[in-house]
Amino acid sequence: MGALLNVFKIPELRGKLLFTAAFLAMYRIGFSIPLPFVNQEVLHRGMGSGDGVDNLFNFVSMFSGGDLSNATVFGLGIMPYISAGIIMQLLAFVVPSLHRLMKEEGQIGQKIINNYTRLLAVFICMIQAGFYLNFLLYSSNGSNQMGFGEVYGGTGWWYFFTLIISMVVGTLFLMWIGEQIDEYGIGNGISLIIMAGIVARLPAAILQILFEQTSGGWVFKRSVLTLGGSGQDMSFERVLALVFLFVVVVLGAVLMSKAQRRIPMQSAKFVRGSRVFGGGNRNFLPIKINQANVMPVIFASSIMLVPYMVFLGMGNVFKVSWLFQLADAFQRQGWIYMVSEVVLIYVFSYIWLGVTFDTREISEQFKRTGLFIPGFRPGPRTQEYLDRVVSRVNFVGAGFLSIIAILPSLISSFMQVRPEVAQFFGGTGLLIVVSVVLDLVQRINSHLVMREYQGLTED
Repeated sequence: MGALLNVFKIPELRGKLLFTAAFLAMYRIGFSIPLPFVNQEVLHRGMGSGDGVDNLFNFVSMFSGGDLSNATVFGLGIMPYISAGIIMQLLAFVVPSLHRLMKEEGQIGQKIINNYTRLLAVFICMIQAGFYLNFLLYSSNGSNQMGFGEVYGGTGWWYFFTLIISMVVGTLFLMWIGEQIDEYGIGNGISLIIMAGIVARLPAAILQILFEQTSGGWVFKRSVLTLGGSGQDMSFERVLALVFLFVVVVLGAVLMSKAQRRIPMQSAKFVRGSRVFGGGNRNFLPIKINQANVMPVIFASSIMLVPYMVFLGMGNVFKVSWLFQLADAFQRQGWIYMVSEVVLIYVFSYIWLGVTFDTREISEQFKRTGLFIPGFRPGPRTQEYLDRVVSRVNFVGAGFLSIIAILPSLISSFMQVRPEVAQFFGGTGLLIVVSVVLDLVQRINSHLVMREYQGLTED
């Protein structure tokens, strides 16, 4: 308790925390601003009978800080900016001029890269907003009403363009909030926005477990206190199973976030005059097991929305039954969906590793500073060893991410739990929250220790 009170004794840290909280509150207020011209009542009725589309949109919205199920200004969330950042990192790995900007130009080069990222985010946002609004509001025959929504006024290009601009401005405002938190607040602004969007959905998930909505309001579920149950009745043992999974995922996320593979390093001996230096100091090169954190899952989950829309659109055009079956498989998040997501997680994990962890640069740095790994000569041999170790470690980390990613689908299938509930009691949403909280605690600890206060995680 004393360590927690120390947080508010430091004026700078207290100001950063209050600034961060104020901007997150601003994000939550803007989260409820609806898009112009959209009949929200018709949209909610359509999504309620949308045969699982609402669940799919809720699943994707969890990783973006947005709300695709409701036509709001912040509907797309921060996902276009995240996608643009990942694309720019991949391009910097391939394009020599961008690589020089990122590695050699320092802060000036990083500012140029950030400007490119913002411009690319605007372009991605306009494309995603166009596809999303066309799917949500317009039918193939050009009328202004579909099963999911209705536009006041008509179907002219002006209405559609206004809706797209509104969503683009909303995403740009979220980008600005994230950057302000990075500069003046504490923690990673983008990650905190995503975490705030996830945590805001948690009370509704708990409410669905313990209560049911009737014509007279919310009523406590008696089945929660009894054993057994059928269908989607939430029995006592199911609640215990969800709590157990919650604890296991939290512990697993903490362990995997902290887990490291330590490679021993030793400094080479050198002679200066009649004295011998070096050779006795042994250090370790720490390699995180989960090197990419949750980024592969976020990117893979956003990509997994595309096959459903593509197969559904092709099915409507060509009127072929197997295309509708594939669309349904991706919508229900069955085994085809899970296998595809696992493959994408592994692909993005290794791509992210190749971009962020340059074994060649590390081996060259070893050679310049006189360090070496016992049993391996500096240079190509060291690089080959690091490539082998990092690849094996990353395989384990990607496997952990894959298990966490498909766990909600398994819970929903075998325990007959609603998908929006399963996401919080064993899944990627919980992993994101744990990772962001650990990062925030570490940053707060650094401020406390720097001023000789007791840290939050110290005894």
